[in-house]
Amino acid sequence: MRFCLLTLALTRFSQVMKRAFDEGWGGVICKTLSLDSSKVVNVTPRYAKLTAPNSRDVIGWQNIELISDRPFHVMLEELKRLKQEYPDRILIASIMEECNAGAWAEIIGRCEAVGVDAFEINFSCPHGMPERRMGQAMGQDPELLSEVCGWINAAAKVPVWAKMTPNITDITHPARAALAAGCEGIAAINTIQSVMGVNLQTLRPEPCVEGYSTPGGYSSKAVKPIALAKVQAVSSLVNKEFPGCSVSGIGGVESGRDAAEFMLLGASTVQVCTGVMLHGYPLVKRLCGELQDFMVAHNFTDCHQFRGASLPYLTTHSELVRRQKAAVLEKRAQRTGLASDAEWSGDGFVAETAAMVSNEREQQ
Repeated sequence: MRFCLLTLALTRFSQVMKRAFDEGWGGVICKTLSLDSSKVVNVTPRYAKLTAPNSRDVIGWQNIELISDRPFHVMLEELKRLKQEYPDRILIASIMEECNAGAWAEIIGRCEAVGVDAFEINFSCPHGMPERRMGQAMGQDPELLSEVCGWINAAAKVPVWAKMTPNITDITHPARAALAAGCEGIAAINTIQSVMGVNLQTLRPEPCVEGYSTPGGYSSKAVKPIALAKVQAVSSLVNKEFPGCSVSGIGGVESGRDAAEFMLLGASTVQVCTGVMLHGYPLVKRLCGELQDFMVAHNFTDCHQFRGASLPYLTTHSELVRRQKAAVLEKRAQRTGLASDAEWSGDGFVAETAAMVSNEREQQ
C-alpha cells in the first residue's frame, strides 16, 4: 500500500514534495494549479482549529486557502525536475479551470509535457472563486461536470481522477457523470463547508481577517465518518456501474487503522493532508506500520484481499428491520423450555417438563 500526500499548502513547493518522497510517501498530489495564478489572492490568517474538550488534541481543521498562487510556469519547472529525480514515484497534478474547453486542453497538455503521471480534477473546493464557476460550483452541477469531464478526457493521455465535493445531497450523481464522461476514478472527499466558530469576546467569526471571515473547508478527524459514508456510496456505484474504475479515499486519515477502514469500504488508495500538517512527514511510517499490523492480525498478505470487504454489510434500514425480525423468529424457534407459566399447554406438559431438565443427557 502506498499513501498519497494530498494537495495542501506545502505541496506548492518542490522541496517539500521532495522531502515527502524521501520520507516514503508513494505519491504526491501538487497544490491545485490554474493557468492564471494572478487571479488567486490568499489571506492570512487562513486556518482555524477545533480541539477536543479539555485537550489540545486537534479534531477539526478549517481552511479558507485558495489554490496555488505561484506562477504556473514556475510550478511546471519544479514538477519537471521532481519527476526527473523521482521517476519511480507517482506525481499527480491537481488542476482547476474555468468553464472553457481551450483552457482545460492547454493546462492538461502543458502538465503532461513535464511528465505528470495522472490528474486529479478539483471539482470540489468549497470556497473561493465561485463567481468563476470553479471548484465546488462546478462539481455540484452534474450536467456541467459531464461536459467539462468530456473536454478533459478528450485531451488527457494519462489517468484522470475527479475529486468530489461532499457538499451535495447525493455524491453519486456527480460521480456517475464524471465516470460516464471517461474519468478513470473518483477521489472523495474534499473538505466540508463550514464556519469554525465565533469568538465570544469579539463576536467575530473564525478565522478572522480584518474582522471578517468566510465559510471555508473543514477537515481532520471529525470528518472521517462523513467521508467513509461518501466513499462507500461511490465505491458501490463503481462496483455496479463502472467496474475497473478506482476510488481514492480522503478524510480524517491519521492512522493505519483509518486507512484500513477506507479500503474496507472500497478505496484503492488513501490520501492524507491535515494529518501531515499536524504531525509532519514521518506520519507515513506510522500509517504503513499500523496498516501492516492490521493485515497480519487478519492474515492478509495483499491489500486487494480486503478492499471492499465491508461493503456487503452496509444496506438499507428496512433491510436491517427485516433481518432482525428473521433473527428473532429463528431464536424463538430454537428456544428450549418455557419463558413463563402462561406458556404451559394443557396436553404437552410432559414434553415441556422434559425440555427444561438440564441434566437429562447425563442420566441416559
